[in-house]
Amino acid sequence: MRRCAGWPIVLAMAMARDVGSSEGRAGEVLRAFLRLGLMSFGGPVAHLGYFHEEFVERRRWCSGEEYAEIVAIAQSLPGPASSQVGFALGLRRAGWLGGAAAWLAFTGPSAALMLCYAYGHNLLGGRMGSGLVHGLQLAAVAVVAQAVVAMQKTLAPDWRRMLVAAVAAGLVLTTNLTLAAIALGALFGVVMGVPAVAAQPKVEMELRLSRRVGAAAGVIFVLLLVASLLVTYAPPGQAVPGPLVAVHPVQVFGGFYRAGALVFGGGHVVLPLLESAVVAPGWVSQWDFLSGYGAAQALPGPLFTFSAYLGAVIRPSAYPLAFSALALVGIFLPGLLAMVAVLPYWSELRSRRRVQGVLRGVNAAVVGVLFAAFWHPVCSSTLHDWRDVGIALAALLALLRWKLPPWMVVAMVGALSAALGA
Repeated sequence: MRRCAGWPIVLAMAMARDVGSSEGRAGEVLRAFLRLGLMSFGGPVAHLGYFHEEFVERRRWCSGEEYAEIVAIAQSLPGPASSQVGFALGLRRAGWLGGAAAWLAFTGPSAALMLCYAYGHNLLGGRMGSGLVHGLQLAAVAVVAQAVVAMQKTLAPDWRRMLVAAVAAGLVLTTNLTLAAIALGALFGVVMGVPAVAAQPKVEMELRLSRRVGAAAGVIFVLLLVASLLVTYAPPGQAVPGPLVAVHPVQVFGGFYRAGALVFGGGHVVLPLLESAVVAPGWVSQWDFLSGYGAAQALPGPLFTFSAYLGAVIRPSAYPLAFSALALVGIFLPGLLAMVAVLPYWSELRSRRRVQGVLRGVNAAVVGVLFAAFWHPVCSSTLHDWRDVGIALAALLALLRWKLPPWMVVAMVGALSAALGA
């Protein structure tokens, strides 16, 4: 028992040896990423552009080739790509403290704002307040539609992968089995294979992570995922007077960890997984879910901080702040563990065609999963009449044709809806 109880200490010592402190300090990393966390609007693609400008061109923390390799790793793994890239850059610059500082500084501002919205959105009463919240929901319709279009062009550009996306969408809409749709996409990817790709030059990254630490992170990732799949939901809140069953903290962490571990493509793809985790068991109402998702589009930083809001509005709960922290850590942790697990093995994995096929199949399936979420619950719960449809289409046009940033579209639609008193 004593030997078993001491394994976390041994692992921590090994991790400290494997990643050097480099020449930077955690405080330097914290300051750099805090500024980006306060100013990085536009979603993960824009975040990666900000990172390149800041850390490759201006600060020269790494070369352009090494940065591109880190981005490729993040985009091949479950979890939020921009947060994973930031974590890896902090890890490279100042060791484990640097990685933690990068994640905390980039995530913290958005999470704090979402927590404020969780406490304040119920104060928006009256016709104008209800119209504002409904405007946030209408903006979410346009933002998700834009994400579906963009992801289809990138991840399912040919008829084979479009077929995978269509089958995945049908499976989710008829059975609500998101995990099965992703697994089916992986199987299709193996069967379909991938076109031959030109050999790419090997890039040596200065992340001194041993395979031992990578394997340990992979084992922890899998064990926590299995545990999260075994966690049972609490009974939904009752619509009639009667005792409500309190939600357990383990259920909260498990639900959000499961969502973070199974989301490929990051960003908006997490929507159906979170809806399944918190709306299906009755922890969060559909109205609260979509209004929070709309509000998240207007904030800087990673979209996954939507989880901080969801954790705080879970009912019944006597600990909204604790649930918010559990949800936030739960949804980000699997992506960071996956990054640590794969980094030491990446040069080997990137050259295997079967691995490339699995990734292409999974990415095609997530296009279908996101379309299913766009249809239900986003459209089905938000578009009540032709006026709603018109506003949502106008917002989508502003995003696709006029290339307005999402935060600006959210503000405009929210203001219009509030003025109309929808």
